[in-house]
Amino acid sequence: MPFARTNGIRLHYTEKGEGEPLVLLMGLGADGSAWEENARAYEPHFRCIRIDNRGTGESDKPEGPYTTKMMAADALGLLDALGIRRAHFSGISMGGAIAQEVALAAPERMLSLTLNCSWASCDVYTRAIFETLAAGYAALAADEFQKLLQLIIYTPAYHEHHDDLLEAARRQASSSASPMPAHAFRAQCDACVSHRTQGRLGAIGVPTLITAGDRDIFTPLALSQAIAEEIGHAELAVFEGSGHTHHWDRLDDFNNRTLAFLLRHKEGSSR
Repeated sequence: MPFARTNGIRLHYTEKGEGEPLVLLMGLGADGSAWEENARAYEPHFRCIRIDNRGTGESDKPEGPYTTKMMAADALGLLDALGIRRAHFSGISMGGAIAQEVALAAPERMLSLTLNCSWASCDVYTRAIFETLAAGYAALAADEFQKLLQLIIYTPAYHEHHDDLLEAARRQASSSASPMPAHAFRAQCDACVSHRTQGRLGAIGVPTLITAGDRDIFTPLALSQAIAEEIGHAELAVFEGSGHTHHWDRLDDFNNRTLAFLLRHKEGSSR
């Protein structure tokens, strides 16, 4: 399995596809494999690099604290290890927070930026969700925690029509041979709470797409709208009737919109 030494840890990543590099950063508690259904659409056009953020998957899981700046440095160190000068970045939720810090720390390394259901700073409500998830992860059985998480990230309509899929995910969580350690999950939650790029995002000059579901109760639409206001040139795509998981429950639409954006902003393309 491919690993790289970066920023003091061993970082696991996978890559598939050819073309300009596209770094895919996943959200809280999930590893790079969660990108599978999206990456499948990108791989015919891009060299997709999926990262297991520190604390998840096969990457090292050191004690905290973690910050989104730290995880951005992890990703930039991986680019150095792979000899990649510039790349497109797309991040989901916490992955979008990490991608913001990459864009601010090393704008010369970024070709385009896609931020999905992300935030520039937590409001009181979203901070309370992260704190509740951190406490729940430590206290609940794996399937019960998965149920709590599902109630937050999927809409009521999705629950109504896909209860079998949600139940299968709960069973899979309870049977995992190597669950994410509680200390690492807590450290990622703390990184989400402490993330703050508000007031700095106006410095981002690369082409930017922001996506959000209008029924997201985890990172509500207003948080994505605030990012779009700061990055004045950013495009905002709102998925009506969808929640925090619009990238999955509106899979084809999400893949088509995000791929079209990426293709428009390849280095050799005519805008």
